[in-house]
Order: sequence, then structure tokens, then C-alpha cells
Amino acid sequence: MFNKKNNIIQNPIDRLPEFNYIDENSVYLDTACQSMRPQPVIDAINNYYTNYNACGGRVKYKWGQKVDAKVEETRELVLNYLSLPTKEFICSFTLNTTYGLNLILSQLPTDSYEQVTTSEIEHNSVFLTTIELAKRLKVKRNVLKRDKDGNLIYSTDEIRKAVVVVNAVSNIDGQKLNNIEQLIKDVHQAEGIVVIDAAQAMAHYHEMLKKCNADAICFSAHKMYATSLGVIIIKKDLLKSLNKSFVGGGMVTGVQKNNYQLFPDDMASWLEPGLQAYGEIISLGESIKWLTTVKPFGLKPTDYISKISKQLYDGLYEISGIKILNNIPSSVISLYHEKVDAHRLAVFLSATGIMTRSGYFCCHYYLLENLSLPPLLRFSVGLHTNENDIIKTIKTMERITKG
Repeated sequence: MFNKKNNIIQNPIDRLPEFNYIDENSVYLDTACQSMRPQPVIDAINNYYTNYNACGGRVKYKWGQKVDAKVEETRELVLNYLSLPTKEFICSFTLNTTYGLNLILSQLPTDSYEQVTTSEIEHNSVFLTTIELAKRLKVKRNVLKRDKDGNLIYSTDEIRKAVVVVNAVSNIDGQKLNNIEQLIKDVHQAEGIVVIDAAQAMAHYHEMLKKCNADAICFSAHKMYATSLGVIIIKKDLLKSLNKSFVGGGMVTGVQKNNYQLFPDDMASWLEPGLQAYGEIISLGESIKWLTTVKPFGLKPTDYISKISKQLYDGLYEISGIKILNNIPSSVISLYHEKVDAHRLAVFLSATGIMTRSGYFCCHYYLLENLSLPPLLRFSVGLHTNENDIIKTIKTMERITKG
């Protein structure tokens, strides 16, 4: 469960200029909840609200036309980010990952699937929605284990004609679903579908989802350096099969007394009833542009995240009394102390300007019911994190856990 380490930071470096607005005494280590926003993203949303604040899809005037163009650009950027073809997939926007999962699972047909399958390490957004899906479909629900490398352990019987819903990356310890490609292939051969919770994958581990053949992928833009927004990537065939029950303005081309017709050439709108968060959608496009071009201190974003994650992991590992859940360093590190309650640690850290998360991180079943662990302390880094943040965090943890 615990790995050894060694490489403490030598030469502290400055913060990326896109995050220069962060006070030097503030250390934000809760990126797994929501990331800090780089200045280009802040500028993009401010530009929308101050220069062309209009509705999309409804107006003919100049501002609205610009909104429409920017929204469509973001859809393309999302699919390109994962190298997914527009011929097969569409991209829709919603509130967050949880909402997206609910929107898909609550509208699945009742006669197409014979079981629901998930894993034990899921966030409540997956764990609870699969409970409700199994109830609605009146089928059994399988809760499977993962091995130490993050692979889902399953038999053919457990995925046959199943709705399989699993995370790509855990919000507990950053564990990856390393057999995602084989899982999807096997589920499809067994006449099932796969829905991926990619909330923790899109910012720092999106490469594992490139050309992913899952039937749907849900994620949150606010965990990948954009503003508060949810995103659904879904295969057109699956979207067509849904029993539309969450409907409203912006989806229809015609309405009669007892019927309506959806836009046949705008399938993305089928999951977007009502007015959308246009500024937030536009900011997501800007965050993807930024993520695909930024070189933090000459490194690829993934390499920079790996570097500072290892430095934090190694430093925390050396502190007496700490038990780390991670098998390996990750951008998300969860731990507990043998003597000091995690909530108290979070309060002590906060008093020094270090912001972390304490508790069970919406993974109550796995951490509390299954492993019977005490409340945990979670550190999650981002591209705004610098080595001064890491040094301060390690030294502070050493001090407040001493004795």
C-alpha cells in the first residue's frame, strides 16, 4: 500500500505567469475538487460578459452569432482533445459530471440491458446513479474490485448486456483504469455499453482517453482549468436510443398540442434543454487551447504534474505517523495520520494558508464501509502549483504532526 521515495526539492521555482494573481502565501491543493483558472480562461469569460453577452441558438444579431460560433468551436475542441470523430460522437454541455451521468442513465431504455456493473472505488456520482439505475431497470448490480494497478477485475458474465459505469481516474489516489481499452472491447462484444466518469482524467491524464471507444464520457470543465460546467461526449447511436424525458426549449424544431420534434441536425441540443452557460462553454474552449500549448517551465503539462506530484509524495512519505493510500505518486494523494484527525490537520494547514480536503471525498462506500478508514486528508496539485508550495506543505505537515 505504501511506496518508498526520496527526492526532495532543491531549487524552488516561480509560479506559471498565468496564475500570478495567486497570493504567494496561499497554497491551493484541492485541484481534484476544482482547479485554479489560468488568466486566459478568466479573460475569455470576462470578454463574453462584457463584450458579447448574448443567447446562443436563438438570435440573429451579431453578438448571438459570435456566441454560436464560439460554442461550436468548443464542441470541436473537446472532441479533438480526445481524437474522437464528429461522425460518431457529439458533445453536449450540462452542469457537472454528476448531472451528466444522471441525464444519460435516467433516460436509458428499460428493455435493453440485463445488469448494471461498476467498481467499489467509485465517486458517489457513479455509485449512487448506478444504484438508482439498477432499481429502475429492475436488474442486478455488480460492484467489482480493481487490482493494485487500477485494472477492473471482471468476468464475461458480469459485463454481459450490462451498463458498465466506472471512473477513468480515482479521486482518492489518482489510480488509473489501465485496462480501459480491453474493458470497452469486452463489454461491446458482450452486447453492453460503457459510460466513463472522466472527471479526474481530463486535465492531467487525458491521453489515456484518446480515441476512447466508450459509449459516453462525462467530465467537469471546472476540474480542467475552466469554469463551472459539465460535459457529455456520447455516441450518436446511444443518444438516439435514449427515452427523452428531460426536455425543454432549445431542443425542438416543432411543437404540437401533444407532440414535438427534436432538431434532426443538432443532436447536441437533445441533452441541452433551456438556456446554456455560454460564457462557461467559451471558457472551456480557451482552457483546452491553453492546456494543449502551455509548457510549464519547459515541460509537458503531464511531466510537470508528475514531477511535483513525486516531490510531494516523497516528502509526505518521510513524515512519521503518516499512512499514504497511494501505491505510486499521483496528482491526487490521500493519507491519514496515526494520531491526528484529518479534519484537525486540514484546519491547522488552513491556518498557514494551505488549502486541502478532508473527509471521504464522496467515496463513502469504499473508504468508510469497505476499508473502515478514518477521515482522510487529500492533497491534489495542479499546474498552478510550484515547488515553494510543495516545500511549505511538507515542512508544515512535519511541524503539525510532530510529537
